[in-house]
Amino acid sequence: MDAARFLFVSADAALITDLAWQVHREGHDVKYYIEAESDREIGDGFVPKADDWRAEVDWADVIIFDDIWVGSDIGTGALAAELREEGKAVVGGTPNTDHLEEDRGYAMEVLEAHGVNTVEHHIFHDFDEGIRHVQENPVPYVIKPLGEVQNVKRLLYVGSEDDGSDVVDVLEAYKKAWGHRMKGFQLQRKVEGVEVAICGFFNGNEFIDQVNFNFEHKKLFPGNIGPSTGEMGTSMFWAGQNKLFTETFGKIEGWLADEGYVGSIDINCIVNENGIYPLEFTPRFGYPTIALQEESIESSTGEFFYDLAHGNDPELEVHNGYQIAVRVVLPPFPFDDEKTYDENSRNAAVVFETEGRDGIHIEDAKKVDGQWRVAGDNGMPIVVTGKGETMQAARQQAYDRIDDVVMPNMYYRDDIGERWVDGDGDRLLAWGYLGP
Repeated sequence: MDAARFLFVSADAALITDLAWQVHREGHDVKYYIEAESDREIGDGFVPKADDWRAEVDWADVIIFDDIWVGSDIGTGALAAELREEGKAVVGGTPNTDHLEEDRGYAMEVLEAHGVNTVEHHIFHDFDEGIRHVQENPVPYVIKPLGEVQNVKRLLYVGSEDDGSDVVDVLEAYKKAWGHRMKGFQLQRKVEGVEVAICGFFNGNEFIDQVNFNFEHKKLFPGNIGPSTGEMGTSMFWAGQNKLFTETFGKIEGWLADEGYVGSIDINCIVNENGIYPLEFTPRFGYPTIALQEESIESSTGEFFYDLAHGNDPELEVHNGYQIAVRVVLPPFPFDDEKTYDENSRNAAVVFETEGRDGIHIEDAKKVDGQWRVAGDNGMPIVVTGKGETMQAARQQAYDRIDDVVMPNMYYRDDIGERWVDGDGDRLLAWGYLGP
């Protein structure tokens, strides 16, 4: 296709830098706007920037939003819907699809209304009421905060005691430490099995044929130990619309069409021999999932999103194998400590021992006089990816590439993809979920 004009909008943190860079490298005209002042240097030297995204709307052939503005007065879903009414081609949500992520209770209602199986769950706005529920119904639960603090990843707690006593202890602690900010929480009955995220791309009318299945690694340390982070890495593969898809997204495809949703949407599930149990939606791009999806897309990324935004049926060619992404981070990630960040990470050089940059994706990075540097204040400069015919081959390629990266104080998980090798893949196959 001829070069198109893409406007990328980061309404909060700069999350979509790598996708903007990829589309720019393919020869398209790109402008990138970042709302957060602390993040505006991210992407400098990699992609052209815009000072006011609204002033560029008429210029753009495609407008792509990166997040939903959780906690803001207006979500990007409302902005995307407004722009579509004006005839613009937009990758983004709607007010109701934003609500899927903001309100987990609403998300469960949508699923149940369309015949999707869900885990037993209860919403509470009072800590004492939630504690009484656990004491009267003693089983393991997962605590999921609601509202403005739901993105504070360390507050998500997965119970392990059969009588729920650890959940009671955590709720009592949260009442004292977070009661002024945590206005509500969901208690979700814990289900054992394989955790898998089903990710589809929706063009406003229907899902495209290729479906992405990915496995998040959220804890900071190998072995799934330590504090929860946004994510430390992802393993994935692409397949057709198999049973995992038809029992979840297949049942709400009409609802999404009525909404006019356009873009990536993800539903995280626990799967076992008894069924598929959706846990939560991500009605936007996932991070660093989008970087790994870019790596595995073998056709034009820009053309794919152009067609998706215009309601076409995109031709998507993807790597027929396995892929992994590893987030390489710096202190104090995943915590906020300005002094530690200033001393260890701010403006640090990202050095490569070889000339190749295959599999290197930017998150919080900039380029100054040809030198890659850490940007922003989050300590997540790059994502490194690998792919192969087996998950082990993908792991080998990714970690070989990390060996070529030099950043003082950098750290990362060295076990991304091992869960698949250690049995998740075999279990999904045995339970009959891995179709074409």
